[in-house]
Amino acid sequence: MAQHAHSILKMASRNVTIDVIFLTQTVVGILGNFSLLCHYINLYFTGYRSRSTDVILQHLIVANFLTLLSKGVPQTMAAFGWELSPSDFGCKMIFFLHRVGRGVSMGSICLLSVFQVITISPQNSRWAELKAKAPQHIVPSMCLCWMLQMLVNVVFPVNITGKYSDKNITNRRDFGYCSALRYDETRSILLALLLLLPDVSCLGLMLWASGSMVFLLYRHKQQVQHIRRNIISPRSSPESRATRTILLLVSSFIYFYTLSSIFQVILTFFDNPSWFLVNISAIMAAWFPTVSPFLLMSRDSTVHSLYFAWIRNAKSPAIIRSMQIVYLSTMHSFQLFIHLLIHL
Repeated sequence: MAQHAHSILKMASRNVTIDVIFLTQTVVGILGNFSLLCHYINLYFTGYRSRSTDVILQHLIVANFLTLLSKGVPQTMAAFGWELSPSDFGCKMIFFLHRVGRGVSMGSICLLSVFQVITISPQNSRWAELKAKAPQHIVPSMCLCWMLQMLVNVVFPVNITGKYSDKNITNRRDFGYCSALRYDETRSILLALLLLLPDVSCLGLMLWASGSMVFLLYRHKQQVQHIRRNIISPRSSPESRATRTILLLVSSFIYFYTLSSIFQVILTFFDNPSWFLVNISAIMAAWFPTVSPFLLMSRDSTVHSLYFAWIRNAKSPAIIRSMQIVYLSTMHSFQLFIHLLIHL
């Protein structure tokens, strides 16, 4: 009897820990991405000349918001026992938006790394001709990324249903607030291959771009070695600092994506996975959208300089008005999302 009570208390303690992690991860991730969004809006209102890569990072912020709101918020609500029972359509939309946000996040990092390789390539390389043209293709590339992710992932929610769906199907996998129907093995394999194809392509490009950036940085370091010996306090070039930031971002993405994929594969081997395993898998999937804005802000020198400039001009009506608009629009969108999530 005592052993049974101890096991119940241990399980309850573990569930509370997971609930706190969910809540902390979701809140911190939303605040981090909101802060980075405010930073770019501040850049716009202060007339700061934006970099070409800022457009990609802005799309990354939107993708992070989509991932956290579509999976982090409902998962947190379900973990704390809040009533959340979306319809079949609501569940399909939640999983579809999460897949699109996750895919665009991967596409943004992939495009960012490839663009940086082109930027830091020497003038005599085969990428030299693309240097001037590359910034013009960033926006069309990101739009294409969004469209491709929507087209590819439109088939993903076909097996997702509401938890209390009236369909007479017993072979389900419970995700807390939604369920997934298990189909035959052939159909599941074809669906998995279709969804994995863009992921594998992006990962391959990221690994190639990362290797190229490391090689170019090493060669650049070797070329200027004799100059650095004569400088007391050498400072790396803006291109080198940006490249190191992107390498850090790519490494973080690959690390968290690998962990998330491992847990996703483990889940496929269970007909009825435990609630603990489902939660851990969701936590791993949300780590990169939570961490990435802080990585970017910590490595961006304009964040610190503009922050102090904003403090000095905090009483400016234009800045106050712009921040109020951002805050109110974000809160309104968040409330609308929660309302739709509950009533879909």
